[in-house]
Amino acid sequence: MTELALVLLGCLVVALSIMVGRMRWRYLHAEKRIPDVAVGSTTVFKTLSQTISDGLLAVDHDGYLLAHNHAAQQLLDDCCADLSQRFLGEWITNFNEFSPQTSPERQYGMSLCEGYARLSFTRLMRDDTQTLFLVRPLSTSDEMLGDIERFKRSQYFAQIGTWDWDVGTDTLYWSEAIYGIFGYEQGEVTPSYEFFYSRVHPDDRELVKAGELKSIETGDIHDVEYRILWPDGTVRWIRETGNYVKNGLGEINKMMGVVRDITDEKASTHQLHRLAHHDVLTGLPNRLMLEQHLQLAIERARNDKTRVALIFIDLNHFKAINDNYGHQVGDRVLVTAATRLTEVKRSGDLVARIGGDEFVMVIEGLFSENSLAQQTKEISRSVFNQFSHPLPSIEPELTIHASLGIAIFPEHGSNIDTLLHAADMAMYNAKRRGDDQYSVAQVSHQAHTSPHGDLKQISSG
Repeated sequence: MTELALVLLGCLVVALSIMVGRMRWRYLHAEKRIPDVAVGSTTVFKTLSQTISDGLLAVDHDGYLLAHNHAAQQLLDDCCADLSQRFLGEWITNFNEFSPQTSPERQYGMSLCEGYARLSFTRLMRDDTQTLFLVRPLSTSDEMLGDIERFKRSQYFAQIGTWDWDVGTDTLYWSEAIYGIFGYEQGEVTPSYEFFYSRVHPDDRELVKAGELKSIETGDIHDVEYRILWPDGTVRWIRETGNYVKNGLGEINKMMGVVRDITDEKASTHQLHRLAHHDVLTGLPNRLMLEQHLQLAIERARNDKTRVALIFIDLNHFKAINDNYGHQVGDRVLVTAATRLTEVKRSGDLVARIGGDEFVMVIEGLFSENSLAQQTKEISRSVFNQFSHPLPSIEPELTIHASLGIAIFPEHGSNIDTLLHAADMAMYNAKRRGDDQYSVAQVSHQAHTSPHGDLKQISSG
């Protein structure tokens, strides 16, 4: 037999052995049930899988794959897109001789991809239901301690760490990454429950305690977001997740989980919320927030038997200001108008910019027994008085002029759309009369001008 034939025969034997092994493991373990995924390892897996370039596996204690990243799939079996519920013994040599819990820190196996490359499997961490493995080609693999050090660095840069606590005691373990999360150098402090609790923001300590007690009483997953204080007083946000471990008597004696710094996520979420609900130039609420606020104001007025005033405010000659003095001056006019309208409103009222040179003010708590004409007159006078002062540091001197349309709940409408339309129509009626005029909507939604609409003649007193 030729040398080439011997090589081909050897390859065929290896391939058949692997196929038989795979079939054997699937048969022996076909009835195994995949357990629930533990919170700690799962959170670590999700975070690290976005930052680590090596293969990453989450394996239950029966040896079944719970989760894997793309790199692991390419190393283990690139012909199979989903390795879920596959048995680790298909790849690791003599896997049946030990369990993931008692196995060595490093194990070796064979890829099922073309070429059958040798692989190393380094155990990174484990909890009560699963184990995380780092998978790398053996030919380029560093020493085991190097793999573990890479894992620790990944935790550090991902700002996520693992911990476990002997429930009801002061004994608490931190992974190295948690020192940095709490603002300390590694080894600078000694982890303990008392020390951890002292770093929780005073306003959030009861929240943390309540979350722990709830998990103990109900067995639910512990999942809470709270603030901590760094040594320099900086406030950081963290998210803590964990689950409890019971002893042989069924008693909860340990809690294990992860902690992750979410300060940047909180800031991004807050910024996105603000952008979605506020005008970028003036910082005022936008139309979306106006409608949400107005809906609640109408409901409160119904319950309290009070009125809500909706004032539509349009700046006069704004296009001419932009054309003659430039958009930079026009922006200053808008910002100044927003500031002065905010100074008019009371706590609980709202001023919004809904586009261009148009603003809306919502005023609540107007008593129905008072004169409607007197109330609208006083509101309008306050706005025009604020606008009467020239804008500072602008040459030539500029003064803001406006037209106001006013609609009142319940007299001029019972819902948002009706009130906005009534106030808009009233504003256009006031605008036809010149600068600094206001009009009040009619019940028929056809605006009429107040007998005292020309507020130029009204004394500020």
